[in-house]
Amino acid sequence: MSSKKPEKKAEKKEDNDSVLTGVLGTTKDLSSLIDYQENAVVSKMLLKKKNGNVTLFAFDGQGLSEHSAPFDALVQGLDGDATIMIAGKPNKITKEQVIVMPANKPHAVIVPAGTKFKMLLVMIS
Repeated sequence: MSSKKPEKKAEKKEDNDSVLTGVLGTTKDLSSLIDYQENAVVSKMLLKKKNGNVTLFAFDGQGLSEHSAPFDALVQGLDGDATIMIAGKPNKITKEQVIVMPANKPHAVIVPAGTKFKMLLVMIS
């Protein structure tokens, strides 16, 4: 007689769905979930679903070059300050401020050398 335990069936998820384990079912301070790295851009995806994702970013003297996305994107400042360029227009953002970058409009994140900025990015299609 075998003493083998029955295998647990994995929950079926949509392809590419994921949730950062450290935030699943518990409260966290967003800014503490990501650290700065000297002269770098760090990103950490908190939630990824078929219809969008939630990502943390930490910028240390580096930004994101101009690009566009096919859906609106909400940015919430968590620490420091930066400039969000949208269709050539500069928008200053600091801790606890939000801005929505419209779909299909070119945008960039500018973080000058010697400055730091953390943000939460929410993209939903």
